Amino acid sequence: MNYHQHHQQQQQQQQQSSGEGKHDDDAAITEFLASLMEYTPTIPDELVEHYLGKSGFQCPDVRLIRLVAVATQKFVAEVASDALQHCKARQASVVKDKRDKQQKDKRLILTMDDLSKALREYGVNVKHQEYFADSPSTGLDPATREE
Repeated sequence: MNYHQHHQQQQQQQQQSSGEGKHDDDAAITEFLASLMEYTPTIPDELVEHYLGKSGFQCPDVRLIRLVAVATQKFVAEVASDALQHCKARQASVVKDKRDKQQKDKRLILTMDDLSKALREYGVNVKHQEYFADSPSTGLDPATREE
């Protein structure tokens, strides 16, 4: 059976079971929503309700509140992961002579610039005041600064 015949057969099976497929989708959604009642998200329900309320959204269904919490948690995790990648890339591009001095201290220092770049990928533009700590050496002991 070639690719075209296999694809046609799959389409026919999907059409025949489209009624069953819709039922399966409904069952999967119902099961997922029920599982949200047993899940405790990192972001508390009260916090999600507060910000939804501030935007004018009221919903008595805890499952929907938890769904928003899970989506928010996923978004924050993805932004943090992307910011970490920006941080690693920035610190890897440090000039060789500075890198030798930094071998002692391998801590990653996340800057506002790393976070801004990560958020920009998701369409969020962050403008921050100049007094924010944008230098990796900010907050370190003055004797260890390399600026």
